[in-house]
Amino acid sequence: MNNLLIGVFDSGVGGLSILKELQNRLSDESFLFFADQKNVPYGGKSKEELVTLTSKIMEFLTARKIKMVVIACNTATCYALEELRNNFPLPIVGVVPAIKPAVEQTKVGKIALISTPATAQSQYVTDLINKYANNVEVLRIGCAGLEDVVETGKLHGPKTSELLNKYVAPLKKEGIDQLVLGCTHYPFLKEEIVSILGPTVTLVDSGRAVANRVEHLLDENNLRNTSGKQTNRFFTNKDADDFSRVASELLGYKVEAQYASV
Repeated sequence: MNNLLIGVFDSGVGGLSILKELQNRLSDESFLFFADQKNVPYGGKSKEELVTLTSKIMEFLTARKIKMVVIACNTATCYALEELRNNFPLPIVGVVPAIKPAVEQTKVGKIALISTPATAQSQYVTDLINKYANNVEVLRIGCAGLEDVVETGKLHGPKTSELLNKYVAPLKKEGIDQLVLGCTHYPFLKEEIVSILGPTVTLVDSGRAVANRVEHLLDENNLRNTSGKQTNRFFTNKDADDFSRVASELLGYKVEAQYASV
């Protein structure tokens, strides 16, 4: 069982930011990444839709005898994590918006969260704020369309600039010093975001915390890969060639994805 793959999934290519952290931390492990690009974006979907979609993905992954799953999507974590854990008997790690570390790091008592509209409006995020940010003001900005530009791989295009100017630029006047990247697509836009907000605002994402948690669970359950063999597999339920092109650009190495009807 130790030599089985770790499953990672997202609505699209955003979860590759989490995969990148996992590969950096756990270089001996093998991964299977699934992109639900047929149904991207997740940000406008209901809880029922998200539970249905993610359950189908879990069935696809577990049929391939994986040892653990990482939900590399904040929206799916917010709305489907509990149901998936109840229905699938293997370790499942979600991606939680990094509100707690941002609150711990703020010097001015004011932070912001950018995410999909669904994540921004979720009870999950409200509970995180109530639990960790009692004395800190948290601005929530739902960024409709921003994950879509990452899907195309056009990180520096005019549409990207237009959306960042709409959602991120106004934060310059708010006096925040921490910006939580509450969507796994957004770390690929760090360069653009920093160019808008400047060096006084720290960008906080969840990648490192997720890698820490996965490493802990592997050790706790004695699931480390000791075979010396490592492989990565990529699947999408849309255009495999298009996904391969964008994923190769984002990860910095050649990706050859397969189509899967999920």
